[in-house]
Amino acid sequence: MTDHAEAETAALSAADRWLALVDRGDLHASWSEASALFRAMVGEGEWEASLARAQAPIGRPLAREIRSMRYATSLPGAPDGEYVVLEYETRFERKERGGERVVMMKERDGEWRAAGYFVS
Repeated sequence: MTDHAEAETAALSAADRWLALVDRGDLHASWSEASALFRAMVGEGEWEASLARAQAPIGRPLAREIRSMRYATSLPGAPDGEYVVLEYETRFERKERGGERVVMMKERDGEWRAAGYFVS
């Protein structure tokens, strides 16, 4: 186990809950449950549009498996803090082998929330 295993485990659990909102298509809830940083950088309408653009060619996720987790205190373009970068291998409706990256950040209230979401 790494020194940051507890943080990684908590972030993974929070990411799974957040991704369930995305998978259900509950974009309002997924946006409002994201980190303050995420909401400040991406408006709710922009979130819905960008997710629709990302999913248009490949469809919605059908299954995912965690590939890696990495704890960090500094990420490009983000303030210093506590982050866990999660990499998933994901099967989409029209793409058998794809990927998702979810960046989780620990907020001031101690909760882990999504700060970034990327599809590949």
